[in-house]
Amino acid sequence: MKKLKPTKVLLHILLIAFAVIQIYPLLFLAFFSLKDNNEIYSGNVMGIPREFHWSNYQNALFNANVGHYLINSIFVTAIVILISDILACMVSYAIARMRVSANRFIKPFFSIGLMIPLHAVLLPVFIMLRNLKMLDTYQAIIVPYIAFALPMAIFFMIGFFQVLPLELEESAFLDGCGIFRTFFSIVLPLVKPALATISIFTFLSTWNEMMFAITFINSEKYRTLTVGIMQMVGQYTTDWGTMGAGLVVATLPTVVIYLLFSNQVQSGMVAGAVKG
Repeated sequence: MKKLKPTKVLLHILLIAFAVIQIYPLLFLAFFSLKDNNEIYSGNVMGIPREFHWSNYQNALFNANVGHYLINSIFVTAIVILISDILACMVSYAIARMRVSANRFIKPFFSIGLMIPLHAVLLPVFIMLRNLKMLDTYQAIIVPYIAFALPMAIFFMIGFFQVLPLELEESAFLDGCGIFRTFFSIVLPLVKPALATISIFTFLSTWNEMMFAITFINSEKYRTLTVGIMQMVGQYTTDWGTMGAGLVVATLPTVVIYLLFSNQVQSGMVAGAVKG
């Protein structure tokens, strides 16, 4: 039997401890969602539930309208990812390939968007949406979300397009492909890891955003998951178990998306680091 070195044993202990620290909040949230107020107020906040109250999920999904808020969040997030990915890819490709003197100003112009805090534009965007009569609609949050997703996505994608072999596109042009067919059939498949990476970041920022959603949306019809869960806190009393169930519903898609696309995200980040 091969003897383990003390340094490796220590490393494994540290890794196991780190894994427990990362996983425990999810377990705590799952246990919390299955308790009622009596058990929580009696002091069993962190432990395993004495009785599993699965009805909390039914109350959250139907009575508290978390199911409706979930559908709204999925719809808004999907639209934002789709449009921002397409726009970012097309803009980045144009900046990387077109040889114009304005290119040295265009990239820094988009990069400025990374430095603008969300709270700084809250009032101007609100006034613009009010003048355009777009408040309390899906567009009221979709358009700002896309605008804030584009700078990071463009900055990230330019590095990928700049290192793609130009000969591939020249060969496509010689075979009779136009610019759009070359872009969608030749170029886009080569940057799938980068697309997966920016899609994950866009998903996280859109899914968890609350400031725009609570400011620009008033009616329950368009309310997203983050705002809906916040509204579950009552003025005098709160059903914490039902709220915990709502938080599980809000957290689960994020965990699933990352587990499905983690390999592509890692390869995209590594490729971006090497190519940059």
